[in-house]
Amino acid sequence: MIALLIIDMQNAYFEAPELAAEKVRLVTTCNRLLEGFTSSGHKALLVGTEHERDKSTWTLNMLDDDQGFIFRGSKQAEAVPGLATDGLPQLSKTRDSAFVGTNLLSRLRNWGADEVVLAGVSTHNCIAQTGADAFAHNIRVTYAQDAMASEDSEDAADMLRILSSTYRQAVESSDEILARLGAGQNGTVGGRT
Repeated sequence: MIALLIIDMQNAYFEAPELAAEKVRLVTTCNRLLEGFTSSGHKALLVGTEHERDKSTWTLNMLDDDQGFIFRGSKQAEAVPGLATDGLPQLSKTRDSAFVGTNLLSRLRNWGADEVVLAGVSTHNCIAQTGADAFAHNIRVTYAQDAMASEDSEDAADMLRILSSTYRQAVESSDEILARLGAGQNGTVGGRT
């Protein structure tokens, strides 16, 4: 079983101009992956960041700056418009890695998932940290190269190079990933429409 994790496709992250320019492409590609995974019997999970206003969940840099971000229930915390979220399970996190302080590992074990495909934002932060922690839990990782973006393309390329060479984690296009699932180019199983 392969599980797709769509990470931080939330309004707050697309306030950054570098990510705003990639939003339409990312939503389209993430939706193709979501359709391919769910229609072929694989699992998909929407992973998002949410913090409390009382500072209890804030990261060190948020505490140092005395400035919170992505508060639970805010417009910033909502999925970007157009992302196909209906009926999908969701996971809320407060750290870069989706494994830290969450029940992600239990969910993956319950599903029988031995591989995760990572997509969303940001490649060099939340996606990379989740991938590194997946490796620590003996879960294989594939990065959906055309379904990810970052505010810093140089850092993103460096992180993917390190993770793919040191941890032997694959970097594939969404077409390559969907082909492994038996899904066609448009995200449908066996090329059916």
